[in-house]
Amino acid sequence: MSVVLGIDGGGTRTRASIVDVDGVDGDRALAFAESGSIKRLRVGAEAAEENLRAILKDVYAQAGISAVSAASCGVASATMPGITEWITAVFNDFHVARSEVVGDHIIALDAAFHGGPGILQIAGTGTNTIGRAQDGAIETAGGWSSRLGDEGSGYWIGLHAIRRALNAYDRDEPTQILKKVGEIWGTPTMDQFINVGDGTPAPDFAALAPAINSLAEAGDPVALGVLRQASDDLVANVLLVSSKLRRKHAIENEVPVAWTGSVIGKMPIVREAFFAGLRAAAPAMHVETNETVALNGAIWRAQRIAEQ
Repeated sequence: MSVVLGIDGGGTRTRASIVDVDGVDGDRALAFAESGSIKRLRVGAEAAEENLRAILKDVYAQAGISAVSAASCGVASATMPGITEWITAVFNDFHVARSEVVGDHIIALDAAFHGGPGILQIAGTGTNTIGRAQDGAIETAGGWSSRLGDEGSGYWIGLHAIRRALNAYDRDEPTQILKKVGEIWGTPTMDQFINVGDGTPAPDFAALAPAINSLAEAGDPVALGVLRQASDDLVANVLLVSSKLRRKHAIENEVPVAWTGSVIGKMPIVREAFFAGLRAAAPAMHVETNETVALNGAIWRAQRIAEQ
């Protein structure tokens, strides 16, 4: 039996799967597990190490194995100094014969397009829009981190909902956002609210996104405005990447679009506006209706490594 390992190291949680690629009836999943994030910038080096080792122990135990032929790990911080070396060292402890560490956007692209051209919109805790041409060249828009960009992300939604709600508060305009966030943060007074919101370290604004979504679905005007702006920003970035692919890589026809992340996947207001916006602006553009599972791209890449 030849088995491969795929890991999707997202900003909030990590997923891992082990697959038997020599099965008589085709590929056969042997194990799947989830753990906390392995993104050091988000959870710290110690917690990231614990989460990575925990998820590997889990999937190995489920699969009943002690080694794998190949592994591909997609993680948002792959280009940061020391990340590849650290993950590779842990893989060595778990008897991974061959491995790679790439950006999480790479495994998501390959989950959607298997090495071919296309545009992927990532919209979860953070956002990024990545397009790939036929020759493998990459064009992007956004994805400049929660503090400097990531428009349309869960973090952006949480932060900008509060900013807009404070603006509405100054103008005596109706919104339930400050009340709801105050309940979540345990801040009954405005002074306490501001101290938490402006504190160091900053609160997890992305964790507020589900509450903002619920308020928008209930008709809160400020929350609705935030989600509509989020969808507008996501559409604009897809169209920008599409334009860059055509202009810089001689692509005449629209390449397909795929997406992944909870902002589109779990927020119908954003999802419907995202689809509608792309249909209106680029009728010839094919947009996948189902969410791309980035982990599948890691498995696909690990299979390619095992075949080398």
